[in-house]
Amino acid sequence: MAPENGLSVVAYADGASRGNPGPSSYGVVVYGEDGVELHTGGRTLGRGTNNQAEYQGAIAALEAALGLGAASVTLRLDSQLVVRQLTGRYRVRNPKLIPLHKRLLDLRTRFRRLTIEHVPREENKVADRLANEALDGRST
Repeated sequence: MAPENGLSVVAYADGASRGNPGPSSYGVVVYGEDGVELHTGGRTLGRGTNNQAEYQGAIAALEAALGLGAASVTLRLDSQLVVRQLTGRYRVRNPKLIPLHKRLLDLRTRFRRLTIEHVPREENKVADRLANEALDGRST
């Protein structure tokens, strides 16, 4: 069920993997409509692929938006694969991505509106930095 308030947020998420598969992490930043930073975070995930980390970052971004009580979310990712899978343009064939994809589809139903957008890597620098800081063992 979507939150009753009208809070709209813009969430950026990024995943990182060194070795692909290798040590992986994600970074997330959520902004209010006014551009004020409402949430940042990053977390190591253990061994995984970059695509798994990208999915985990998207999940964390939507969970953070839920925690803030957002009803409307614009989720911005620099992973074309994840964006295209979430928008139905590509099928999810990798067995390790299927449960992550299903989790995102479930989270989608919790918002009044969810827009998923692909952004160039240059527009996702904060989430990228947070993912790399988590991977380097610097707490976020």
